[in-house]
Amino acid sequence: MHTTDQESMTQENVSATLTVDVPATKVFSVLSDPVTHSAIDGTGWVQEAVDRAPLTEVGQIFRMDMYHADHPDGDYRVANKVHLLAPPLSIGWLTGQEKDDGQLEFGGWSWRYDLAPLGPSKTEVTLTYDWSAVPQSIREYIRFPPFAPEHLPDSLRHLAELVSDRGR
Repeated sequence: MHTTDQESMTQENVSATLTVDVPATKVFSVLSDPVTHSAIDGTGWVQEAVDRAPLTEVGQIFRMDMYHADHPDGDYRVANKVHLLAPPLSIGWLTGQEKDDGQLEFGGWSWRYDLAPLGPSKTEVTLTYDWSAVPQSIREYIRFPPFAPEHLPDSLRHLAELVSDRGR
């Protein structure tokens, strides 16, 4: 399933890398499908895709139902905005929320997957969570990163299992 499993963290982002025995196009196809995100998530917070259309353009918004025990409501919804889309090599989104008036507000953190083909049927996948643009006002009540260190490697392992299962 994988040949490398690396993890690194700087002050403003954390990333993990895993090599899967699957072509980059297949990995990208899974990542660009919001319906798969709950199966990939290593925290268990992502519940279900509200917007189920594949991610096909920069600026596209997709919402996800979430759950976190420390969230004031437990169940909540995030709005994600695709800010990077270069099939089949990279995909990324900003995470935020939709206000009562319908306006979107982003907190300054983002998710990014970079895919490096290592031949016709092997891909190095790097997942990066970046909070470098989070303002101090948010940092006062949210600790970054807001998840345990194993979240990114767990997410990559879930992705590897998912893309391997789809290949059978």
